[in-house]
Parts: sequence; structure tokens; C-alpha cells
Amino acid sequence: MIIPNGRTLSSLSFWIIPRHTSRYCNCRVRFPSNLRPFSASVPRRIMELTGFSQEQLDVREAVAKICSNFPDEYWAEHDESGIYPHELHAALAKDGWIGIALPEDLGGAGLGISEATMMLQTISQSGAGIAGAQSVHANVYATQPVARFATEEQRKRMLPRLISGEFKACFGVTEPSTGLETLKLRTHATRDGDSYRISGQKIWISSAQVASKMILLARTTPLEDVKKPSEGLSLFFIDFDKNAPGLELRKIKKMGGRAVDANEVFFDNYRVPVDTRIGKEGQGFRIVLHGMNSERCLLAGEALGLGYVALEKAAKYAQERIVFGRSIGQNQGIQHPLAAAYMNLEAAKLATYHAARVYDASGKDPNITPHAVGVACNSAKYLAAEAAFTACEGSVLAHGGMGYAQEYHVERYLRECFVPRIAPVSREMIMNYVGEKVLGLPRSY
Repeated sequence: MIIPNGRTLSSLSFWIIPRHTSRYCNCRVRFPSNLRPFSASVPRRIMELTGFSQEQLDVREAVAKICSNFPDEYWAEHDESGIYPHELHAALAKDGWIGIALPEDLGGAGLGISEATMMLQTISQSGAGIAGAQSVHANVYATQPVARFATEEQRKRMLPRLISGEFKACFGVTEPSTGLETLKLRTHATRDGDSYRISGQKIWISSAQVASKMILLARTTPLEDVKKPSEGLSLFFIDFDKNAPGLELRKIKKMGGRAVDANEVFFDNYRVPVDTRIGKEGQGFRIVLHGMNSERCLLAGEALGLGYVALEKAAKYAQERIVFGRSIGQNQGIQHPLAAAYMNLEAAKLATYHAARVYDASGKDPNITPHAVGVACNSAKYLAAEAAFTACEGSVLAHGGMGYAQEYHVERYLRECFVPRIAPVSREMIMNYVGEKVLGLPRSY
């Protein structure tokens, strides 16, 4: 455990360093007695904690403490107003959490996607839901390819101020005309001396209204001039200057997660320096793949958090609501669907953290193939999203008419739970992937 910026441990401004980090001599710091009662002050959590590492549990406890300062009412207000949760982002950045899975030499914590998944699940499960988690989502996963493939000079220039919270980043891949056909994207970056001129359109870009940086995938060689569609794409880490010529944003009104904006982004000869390109020209798709599987793990964690908090609300309401002289939770018509939803979440939890472990280990173990990582991460995202939907729907129904009321918050969870079912890849495309890559069935699209 390390205390950044010289703050005292009693301030709870800390984050965790893995025990194997040699410069801390495998020491573990005990919580002082005044911190132990914290766990009892956190709302009851029904998720089974057996099997998690000590680092994951420490992450969960510390992040939950930060999130306890942002109650349900905060998220209801931000959902209503559409105002970005700057305060949560600042609180997480202050204690070093934005860089949880980024290298220590850049100011990050040097932990893995396993711990980052726990962090985002904890944010979601606090009642912040998908909106709260998505406020830092791109900053955690979209920076993974940058940390791995950028030059040393680029890493030092690009990442520390994201970790500190000075910058926020968005991720620009999806296009309205291509959707899931990433390899056919049309936004192009044309070399012009010591810069590129970018033209094209991106859609469903979260946090673009508040971001000052964008990780952008664009075509540097026209699709008709490459042998394979995966060639000719390049990855950039660009300044996202809304006042510069050639950049326009249009906000999308949406069903849920409204505290984090979604946007259409239009580029028209928007200039960026050549040194914003990450890796070699034309190798961007191979580079960006490094972040896609990690995103599936993170979004699975966010879905789990949403499902668990919905179930917690339902169980509490079912205990307290008296109809015909007895708690409605005594009725099997209420109790059984909630019990089934819990078991679905627990199964999806095991799949999610298995996928995160496989992802983290794949960089060190040559026996773990990209195929194994892809199957695990896609399966986890699918299962967690479906389990979250079942739990959120069941929670609304268990609340009866009050489930439809904003004051009980579960209607917000139900609106948000569609996000992990749709993005970043649909449930149908995941089933296509498993059918083809695992079962050996003919490609269906």
C-alpha cells in the first residue's frame, strides 16, 4: 500500500500496489483501527467475495469509500440534468485510480485489468451505475494500447496528465456508416508534411463534450488500396480541441446513462501532428485490438455492478414492503426470480474475473493464445450483460408500481442495463463469434 502526495493514511487517500512489487519489500501495511469500521458503514453487498485476491478486495474497499460520497440522489440529479460527474472523476484521479492499469513509471498503479474490472464494478455497484463507471471507462481501457505501443517519449507526454485527471480522453472508432464493420471505417488521415489532415465522422463517442484528448482510429491507406481490410488503419492520440477549425460535435439524446454525454463527431481537414500517431502507419487495427478485449472485461464488471445493486435494492424493498399482512419477500413469486437473478450474476462474475485473469496472464504466458483471450472476454461480456438485464428487470418488477418511480432508482438501472447488451459489440455478434471460432460453424455474416 502506498500513500501518494504525502497524505496521511487516515485521509483514506491511498491506492494499492501489488505485493510482488520488489521496491516495497513485500510489506503489507495494516489499516489503523479507525478505518476498520468503514466496511460496516457501506450498504450491505450481496456479492460473494470468496476467490478474489487481496489486491482486488483492497481496491473494492478503497473505491467504495470514495463512491460513498456520491449518493443515489447525486446520480438521479445528474441523470436528469445530463451534467457530467466531474466531481467523481476528480476524486478518483486525486487518489490515483485513473491510472490503475497503467505503468508505475508514468504515475499509474501498475495493476492489471483484473483490478481495473473490480474498480469499475465497484463504481457501478455503488449506485453510480453505468454512467458513473463510463465517466472513467475510456481513460482506463483506451489508454492500454498507448501504454504498450507508444514510444517512451510519447508515453511520458501523453499519459501522466490523463492519470492525474488534468486531461480526459474519449475513444473514436465507431462510424455511422460502418457500425460493427470496423475494418471498413472511412474516416481518413492524409499525410501532409509534418501533420495529418483528418476527415470523416464518428458516432457514439462518450465524454467527447468534456474530453481534451481522443484516441482515434483512422484509415491512412484507402480500403480499395489494401490487400486485407485490417491493413491501412492507424491509431492516433490527438488533441481534441473543439475551438480548432475542422472539428464539430453534435450531442445525442439517449435513453440512459445521461450523465455521460454521447456524440457524433465530424472531422473536416482537422490537422494533427505526425507525432500523435501510435506505432507504425497502417498497423493501427492490430494495436487497437489490445484494448478491445480489456474493454469487454471492464464493461462486464460494470454490468455486474449494476445487476448487484439492482438486486440489493429489490431484496431490501421485498423485506420491507408489507402486503396482506406479510413481507412480499416471503412470497415465492417474488423470492424465486430474485434468487435466480443472483445465481446468474454469480456465474457471470466467475466468467468475468476468469476472463480478466486470462487477459492479464496472456502478456506473460505464451501458452495463452489470442483465441483463448477473445473467447473468454467476449463470453464474459455477454453473460454479465444478460445477468444484469435479468436482475434490473426483476428489481423493477419486485418494486411493483414504485419500480416505475424515479425515487427508487431501479428504473434508472433498467434504462442503463441495455448499454452492455449493445456495446461495444452486440450480443448477436458475440454469438456469431462463438459459433464460428469455438464451434466451427459456418460464418453467418
